[in-house]
Amino acid sequence: MTFPGPAVPVGHVEPCPRRVRARLGGRIVVDTTGARYLWEHPWYPRWLIPADDVDPDALAADPGHRRHDDGSLALTWTAFDAWFEEDEEVRVHPRSPYVRVDALRSRRRVRVELDGVVLAESDAPVLLFETGLPTRAYLDPTAVDASLLEPSATVTACPYKGVTSRYWSVRTPAGRYDDLAWSYDHPAAAVARIAGLVAFYDERVDVVVDGVRQERPRTHMA
Repeated sequence: MTFPGPAVPVGHVEPCPRRVRARLGGRIVVDTTGARYLWEHPWYPRWLIPADDVDPDALAADPGHRRHDDGSLALTWTAFDAWFEEDEEVRVHPRSPYVRVDALRSRRRVRVELDGVVLAESDAPVLLFETGLPTRAYLDPTAVDASLLEPSATVTACPYKGVTSRYWSVRTPAGRYDDLAWSYDHPAAAVARIAGLVAFYDERVDVVVDGVRQERPRTHMA
């Protein structure tokens, strides 16, 4: 199965009901309740900001900002120190109004294998359902064979889940596989149940759920 299926067509624009702000150099330089979402590709939107709601000095700091056809601004995300929806910081990109993320406790039995080696097995996973991505099983560390894991310096961030605390590569008799597993110590409140648990890229391992081997999904994530 290939993920994700786009929720809206590329080029779609719609109002954003949230107050959007950006900070640069210790100052709020973007502050608007008139932002709009623009989908330039299927996975997530960017914001279009009314030009009057942007400090002109902030525009001069980065030549990558673009003016949209209607005069609003498509600002370079990384040109600012932090972005906020209302009073909560948003990382990586705006949250799509068409993405839902749920972390649910489950009694399904999940086994994770690679090269015929069992990496983890649990009958008490937390299943994370995120629109447009495969279901991820988050497992208690005690259910994971730590002898097969090697710490990695990789860090990733997600606007829906937060910033990872750890990544691991996996070594089996067949070889080493970089950055296959990760964990969040302090995930976003909406998915607090995954705190301290370990997940694997289903795209790169073999997952068996209740005795049924799952097809490896294809995504832009791995």
